[in-house]
Amino acid sequence: MIDYLIAGGPVMIPIVICSLLSVAIIVERSLALRDSRIIPTPFIREVRRLVSAGKEDALLELSRKNRTPIARVIHTTVLSRSLPGETLREAVQTVGKDQASKLSRHLAVLATITSVAPLLGLLGTVTGMIRVFSVITSKGVTNPSDLAGGISEALLTTAAGLVVAIPTLIAYNFFHKRTNSYVLRMEEMTLGIVSRLSRDNQKHESKSSEGALAIDDWIKIDRT
Repeated sequence: MIDYLIAGGPVMIPIVICSLLSVAIIVERSLALRDSRIIPTPFIREVRRLVSAGKEDALLELSRKNRTPIARVIHTTVLSRSLPGETLREAVQTVGKDQASKLSRHLAVLATITSVAPLLGLLGTVTGMIRVFSVITSKGVTNPSDLAGGISEALLTTAAGLVVAIPTLIAYNFFHKRTNSYVLRMEEMTLGIVSRLSRDNQKHESKSSEGALAIDDWIKIDRT
């Protein structure tokens, strides 16, 4: 492996850095983007019980103490439940976007790596071919081994760039989709909760909770 890195020339250094950064982010996001960290089942069960019992104060206290994204969204939304329908929806979307930004942390770096790594490989290809032509210009083609270094550099850097970019792109798309799924679920849950709790403002809430899930359906405990 070390021999390949050396044969790839100086361009292999940033490619290796990209690969290490990509692996670190993928591991970190894999641990962070889990139901137990975003929408924990025990918390949701307790929220469901409090909503069914109409215990708003207990629900606010529970969501205040819990540090998960869904708890922050629920807390803000329940506090804003008396607002008009459209204003409430905007409040939910605002806090949802804030949590989405936190859930999307480092994904921009993955997206950058998927673009930069192949370009670094292409750069290595160019520098390798320059090296080949420099040898041809100075020594001719009498000794093929003199050309091997440049050709090896060109091929290795191209391959390395693609090896880094392809799995990084797959990981980025996976995490991006998972983040959007979490945000959608959180918005549906909170709108469903508010539509249940705010009976006195039913007309406004029926507009703001359009498309929200019914109280018995707004969360599937075993959903992944």
